[in-house]
Amino acid sequence: MSTRSLLLGVCMPCVKQNTSKIRIRRMELDTNLNMYFKKDEFLFAHDPEKVCKTGDVVLIRELAQRLTRLITHKVEKVVYPLGDITDPITGKKVVVGKYRTDIEEANRLFGKSSKGFDYNKSPPRGRLENTKDFTHGETYIKYHEDNTEQPFGV
Repeated sequence: MSTRSLLLGVCMPCVKQNTSKIRIRRMELDTNLNMYFKKDEFLFAHDPEKVCKTGDVVLIRELAQRLTRLITHKVEKVVYPLGDITDPITGKKVVVGKYRTDIEEANRLFGKSSKGFDYNKSPPRGRLENTKDFTHGETYIKYHEDNTEQPFGV
């Protein structure tokens, strides 16, 4: 195994069966400008259980032997699902740079606004499946534009 055996990336839409497309973002140094720039690399990871959805941050591991020419990794686990942001050090939920517990404490001390959002009552991710969220659906490539409804086309 190489030094790149474990990688952290973001799941992207993929048209292959039992596979997830993972975007690995690296910072590449431009020696002329002495600045770092984003460079994206896309890898295909074996995911037969479809544990990751589009937008999830996942941990992938390099396979000892390639499954196909493209599939070189497998999905180890979903580190952070898309949606609620979690601070990696403390494990607390974060809203725009503030911990939710701090926001709740301020609401308790100073009174909650009638227009304030209640995170405890909000439903978990997945409630809008088949309504507005089509990340669970099987994707396919659009080959033509014929003005027909193609909700899962990439």
